[in-house]
Amino acid sequence: MKLQYKTPLYFLLGGMLFTTACKKDLLNVQPTDRIATSAIESDTAVYEAYVTNRYIGAKLQDKEGDGSNPGFGRGFEYSMWSSLTDESIYNNDDATWLVQRGQLAPENLGGAGVLWGRSYRSIRECNYALSLLPKLPFSAGHKTRIEGELKFIRAFRYQDLIRNYGGVVLMGDRVVNLTDNLQDPTLFKRATIKESIDYATAQLDDAASKLPLSNDGTWLLGRATKGAALALKSRFKLYAASPLYNAGTWADAVTAAQAVISLNKYGIYTGGYDNMFLTNETNEVIFERLYTKNANHTHMEIANGPNGYGGWAGNTPLQNLVDDYEMDNGKAITDPTSGYDPTHPYDHRDPRFDATVLHNGSAYRERSVEAFIPGGKDSKDGDSNWNTTKTGYYLRKYMDDAYPLQNPWGNAGFHPWIYFRYAEILLNFAEAANEAYGADVVPAGSTMSARQAINMIRARPGVNMPALASGLNQSQMRDAVRYERRVELAFEEHRFYDVRRWKIADVTENKPAAGVIITKNADGTFSYTPKVALDGRSFATKHYWLPIPRSEIQASNGQLQQNAGY
Repeated sequence: MKLQYKTPLYFLLGGMLFTTACKKDLLNVQPTDRIATSAIESDTAVYEAYVTNRYIGAKLQDKEGDGSNPGFGRGFEYSMWSSLTDESIYNNDDATWLVQRGQLAPENLGGAGVLWGRSYRSIRECNYALSLLPKLPFSAGHKTRIEGELKFIRAFRYQDLIRNYGGVVLMGDRVVNLTDNLQDPTLFKRATIKESIDYATAQLDDAASKLPLSNDGTWLLGRATKGAALALKSRFKLYAASPLYNAGTWADAVTAAQAVISLNKYGIYTGGYDNMFLTNETNEVIFERLYTKNANHTHMEIANGPNGYGGWAGNTPLQNLVDDYEMDNGKAITDPTSGYDPTHPYDHRDPRFDATVLHNGSAYRERSVEAFIPGGKDSKDGDSNWNTTKTGYYLRKYMDDAYPLQNPWGNAGFHPWIYFRYAEILLNFAEAANEAYGADVVPAGSTMSARQAINMIRARPGVNMPALASGLNQSQMRDAVRYERRVELAFEEHRFYDVRRWKIADVTENKPAAGVIITKNADGTFSYTPKVALDGRSFATKHYWLPIPRSEIQASNGQLQQNAGY
């Protein structure tokens, strides 16, 4: 028998909480491993807990999280999003190499395979919660906050759809059920990129008007605020103006970033670039995920540490990234006047390099890193050599030396994952202001130019990179902004989207995944020999967008349009 349609799984199910109510007459027994929908619909405490849990999602793939469910993006997981870019490779693959090699397909998206399903599942969950809200006995003010929160979460999920697939299906407030007419073409009609972004940013305007400026005694830490909604809108507007999207203006992106700046709530953290990623609720953080003793994340230290310490190497930085760090005098290593010495390649680099990358000679825990051969403890000659880096480097960012590296279970994994911070907003502003007005023009309604915004970041205590000089033309300033995003936001899930929206991925993602072989000579000096750390790295034009999973196309009976080239 030929089926006339197939059920689109994630459009409809939206979580296990709803699967028990469809056939009550078959078995009138409430399962003990889940909460009844009737409790969510009538008990305000259960409903509020349900809303709070919309910040996380169900695990849909192996190696997602460790000790807690995934949030937005990949965050602290074994293979991070950086390992789908020219920032790093994941030492043990974990379904990342096929993306690096351009082999992803609708039938197999590797580590990028869950975005469509989890996002639409979460959107349905938010819509369900919004449909119940008017009926529950909260105060008017509290209802307003919850509505803003749910619209923010929903917009965040739309962000993950739009920036990976382009124009998407906009569900509005609809809560689709298995009994609905699945032949309805509106369930599968993709909006344009502009329509998709306009919808999401309108939702964020509404959310921002309803959310508090700060987390306080009645609004738990880590929940959405006005600043979080405006920060997400700033990112949307920046993407919209970018060449790949071509769905907005740079002037609008300036205005959106300025809205966050004008809150006068956030600033550049003065406690150290490295410490910022280990500390909850700094003045730079706009929105973050917090972890606790009973809900910790992947133990980053053992997952990414050098093999000589008992670590598993994990997300190992590429030479591609290492070579892009400037010297501490602000000059590129390719500049003959920079002072770069290839026999001492790690000396006098932008301080964010040492805060991000562990390299041969780095001071780490009880000794210096030994990535050299022969005999280096953190090389293939060391213990657990199957966990030796393939690139010659290890990850430093996010590593907390206060946590045990060996046997860390339950005693590590509590530092936050930052979704938005003030430096990103300054970078958004700088990029948009330069593209719209030039490097040194102060836009109307603003208090700084693009160049001044970048210099605020470069002047961060502990970094203190030289200020950009006045008089840069637009192209020079564009290069400066792109450098700053490259190093300031490394490993924070920006690079994958930046090189695509700038339409330079056909260059950056077609360069070999480079590493280095470090040889210790008889006189104690070191020689550095380039190597390819992962062969076959490849990017085609179609890869500017991910393919929609084949299962979703089939579930729509072919009504859902696939991205070009797949």
